Amino acid sequence: MLVSDFDFDLPEAQIAQQARPRGESRLLVVRRAEGTWREHAFADLPSLLSPGDLMVANDTRVFPARLLGRRDPSGGAVECLLLERESPAEWQALVHPGQKLKAGARVVFDDETRAPGVRIEGEVLERLFFGRRLVRLAFTGAPSLDEAIDAVGHVPLPPYIHRADNADDRERYQTVFARDRGSIAAPTAGLHFNDATLQAVGARGIGWCTVTLHVGYGTFKPVRVDLVEEHRVDPERYSISTATSARIRETRARGSRVVAVGTTTTRALESAAGEDGAVRAGSANADLFIYPGHQFKIVDALVTNFHLPKSSLLMLVAAFAGRDLTLNAYRFAVAEGFHFYSYGDAMLIL
Repeated sequence: MLVSDFDFDLPEAQIAQQARPRGESRLLVVRRAEGTWREHAFADLPSLLSPGDLMVANDTRVFPARLLGRRDPSGGAVECLLLERESPAEWQALVHPGQKLKAGARVVFDDETRAPGVRIEGEVLERLFFGRRLVRLAFTGAPSLDEAIDAVGHVPLPPYIHRADNADDRERYQTVFARDRGSIAAPTAGLHFNDATLQAVGARGIGWCTVTLHVGYGTFKPVRVDLVEEHRVDPERYSISTATSARIRETRARGSRVVAVGTTTTRALESAAGEDGAVRAGSANADLFIYPGHQFKIVDALVTNFHLPKSSLLMLVAAFAGRDLTLNAYRFAVAEGFHFYSYGDAMLIL
């Protein structure tokens, strides 16, 4: 299967640089059985589902993982994106300029305007794979390192949002149900929900529960091979509670649908699916690459955003809806001026 089979044309102007107010996005509803699509408002979502359905969302919380500072003592500008925590003070990170930040290099991050007196000092310990570095961080002026990062860090907006983050992004690039800190990217399908939508979901008799999958840098990882089957996704840690596992089992037993909110939720649920079709509770790494040919064991419907051409996330959607239907619906969305990617509009696949 060729990666080029998942390409489509998208005008730059339709890549959303700002988010619509929560609950006010457009929603493209794709019906697999009929091979059709139709535009709705996202506020219509509860009415498009059935009482007894169960929505499952990712409750991970994004932290301000992008640190901007300077080399010590030269003062040259430095950027550090924290990726994975190795110990309380040590992180895998991407740094820029990488060629100048070898083992032993020291950096300083602070922001006297937003966080007077808070300072993070970093040291590059070693070079890792794929341009990553192991860095050790020390802090002053805050009760903990996490609070220091929260004070001086920046929202890690995706690279296709061509602007600096601002104060609004701290709230908007976070779901209203975010709970468990650990992601460097938002589970973007969840960004559309507001309190009114969640209340309408409950009033409709639709269930709601969550899993946790911490979204890593792999969500932006380009597919660099020609054949889909040769791509590998980066593992991401997920947790599924006993209560969520039980509710999914009960929903499926009575013939109702499990509606995944987002591709990250889908990966967690399908990774945790046993041969009997039950979701195993517990924590593990999701390294499952879902592309056409995957047999879905848990997910019956999907809420998702519009994804990048030739991306692993688009391949997941194509696995669920079918490649031709997915790309035809995408072309319609382009023609009708839908907004794409993290801050863009939404799709419901039934």
